Amino acid sequence: MWRQFVENPTRSLRDRLLLHYAPLVKYVAGKVGTGLPAHIDTGDLIGSGIFGLVDAIEKFDPSRGWKFETYAMQRIRGAILDDLRSQDWVPRAVRSRAREVERAIERLNARLNRTPTDEELARELDITVDELRDLYGQLRLTSVVALEELLSPGRESASLVEALQDEDAPDPVSVLVDRDNRRQLADAIAQLPERDRTIVSLYYFESLTLAEIGKVLGVTESRVSQLHTRAVLRLRAKLTEQASV
Repeated sequence: MWRQFVENPTRSLRDRLLLHYAPLVKYVAGKVGTGLPAHIDTGDLIGSGIFGLVDAIEKFDPSRGWKFETYAMQRIRGAILDDLRSQDWVPRAVRSRAREVERAIERLNARLNRTPTDEELARELDITVDELRDLYGQLRLTSVVALEELLSPGRESASLVEALQDEDAPDPVSVLVDRDNRRQLADAIAQLPERDRTIVSLYYFESLTLAEIGKVLGVTESRVSQLHTRAVLRLRAKLTEQASV
């Protein structure tokens, strides 16, 4: 079907491809929607994702050797995140609190020359460890689009997978992210504690859900959500620190 579409990209063939790959949209929307507020309707996420799938079908070049499913999932995710950003659905107070935590992590990174523990971060924020973990739960709202916002401000979303693609690889998305961003992101991930690196890898690169990661790590889904938020905040702090050097 792809050969036919490339040779003769009719609306009929495009619609057949759209129908064939539609389950990808539901999968990505469900994954992105994990942990979002109840008022964010999965149907709306799917609607946004459809636009990403259409974009992927129209721009995909099979001759480059890139697997369509992988490419399409990044486009779908990007379309959903762009729509969420446009709605400004994260309350200002939550964004402010997230930035406060990031600044505390940055200070401790500089002071300790390593990633701070939860106990050290809690002391810096003058709260208990339990309160910090509750805070991670509140800040999960910012972690869905947080890294994409930092990596690609003011432009079309670039996922972590896209950001780390080899610039010489024959894929149609690697050119979206410059070399410095890829290097900085790879360096920041490498500096994370092992558990955080595992969560980032499983969530962003292996496309596991939080529930699936919980089974791998032997913890609850809610705990994985907290750990994911912590990993994102730590990554953002490291990337911000690198950008200021």
